Amino acid sequence: MDNLLKNRYFIQLSYNGSGFVGWQYQPNGLSIQESLEKALSTILREEIKVVGAGRTDAGVHARFYIAHFDSVSEQIDDRTVYSLNNFLHKNIAVQKIYRVNNMNARFDAKSRVYEYVISPFKDPFNNDFAYYLNKKLDVEKMNEAAKILLDIEDFTSFSKLHTDVKTNNCDVSIAEWSERGDLLVFTIKANRFLRNMVRAIVGTLLDVGLGKIDKKEFKQIIDDKDRSSAGFSVPAKALYLINIEY
Repeated sequence: MDNLLKNRYFIQLSYNGSGFVGWQYQPNGLSIQESLEKALSTILREEIKVVGAGRTDAGVHARFYIAHFDSVSEQIDDRTVYSLNNFLHKNIAVQKIYRVNNMNARFDAKSRVYEYVISPFKDPFNNDFAYYLNKKLDVEKMNEAAKILLDIEDFTSFSKLHTDVKTNNCDVSIAEWSERGDLLVFTIKANRFLRNMVRAIVGTLLDVGLGKIDKKEFKQIIDDKDRSSAGFSVPAKALYLINIEY
């Protein structure tokens, strides 16, 4: 079967990251990648390997995610999607599968958008999907500080230590807080993200909103290029990947 001509497919899915070790294979638990590969291999009756648009950490959710895989099958359609959704873990849903010409889900992605959701109220029906913070925040000052992210390249201060990336440079094009009903949402768009980056940025911007640091000190934290200078990493459960552009 390896000698047969294979077709490249993109698969669009969403997932609730609760209970998973993240997108990527890990030896200590179940990943989204592993679940998807097992389901595709079973349904298509061939060994399938999937490549995701990027890594999401344990507990992080995706409203919109893209992966690609190669298959000899010519009959991948809505029935395949239906079969996959019956087979997959209840917290993973496939929306569609479509053929592409040699595109790579990871390397051809131009940008990604994340949202972080904060709730000022304890809600038993939203506890696993928002960060409960019942403190007065100065959203205007948080947005003023967030604008600084649009003018910098090196995000070392917000990166998890000892990662295997070649550079900590990112191009952020959107970084803003908005109120949606009772919820406070931080939206950030960039060409790439470092491990733990969004959660560290949010934690540091919350320090601005709480009056612990000001905009000048926020800029100094960035200039320090030292993770220990930045704020704490907020919980993963309130972070969502919401879009990927190609």
